[in-house]
Amino acid sequence: MYHSVDHFDEDPHLVTVSPQRFEGQLAWLRARGLRGVSVRELLEAQDAGRARGLVGLTFDDGYADFATRAVPALVRFGFGATVFVVSGRIGSHNAWDDGPRKPLMSVEQLRKAAAAGMEIASHGRYHVSLPGTSGTELREELEESRAHLEDIAEAPVTGFAYPYGHATAREVEAVRAAGYDYACDIVPERPGRHALPRTYIGERDRRLRLRAKLARHELRRRSRV
Repeated sequence: MYHSVDHFDEDPHLVTVSPQRFEGQLAWLRARGLRGVSVRELLEAQDAGRARGLVGLTFDDGYADFATRAVPALVRFGFGATVFVVSGRIGSHNAWDDGPRKPLMSVEQLRKAAAAGMEIASHGRYHVSLPGTSGTELREELEESRAHLEDIAEAPVTGFAYPYGHATAREVEAVRAAGYDYACDIVPERPGRHALPRTYIGERDRRLRLRAKLARHELRRRSRV
């Protein structure tokens, strides 16, 4: 689970990985015989029994640096990824947090990312914590965000990520009922296809920490999913 790939002086919410560190992390995966892919590709491979050696890479929020920095690096390594986009903020900035203002991808950048083979998926309309929404607002967050992104990407949007990793049984069922094939969480209480666990990756993650996080994630997956 990534967010932003960029140079930075201030990163209070630990959402940014420097380009040099990011490339080092991709190189570490490749050196271990692993290939980064979108969540959609990972699940399709898992359903077919051929997911060995694949690692799902996700980027939350849809920062502009996904298009300018992450995608070129991913393409050089022959990797894919999923970007979860806040549909109501496209071309704007991260108004939902109090950290440094970071620009979000434009429509053109989203289309270029899709053309480069990246999966475009939904992170809701406005990056709100879904358990606090009404039934109507929840449906709008799920359905309107997907419709908008499908218009932009000109392709089906089948994945969702819960903003802040906040999801109760109500939100998980709503995502399933809305027709999403899968949804990503962080550390869900009840993991499943619509509450997939993910591991946070940040600037401090070098070889030893990456190895430990990969092992921990694999243990969680085997014991709970």
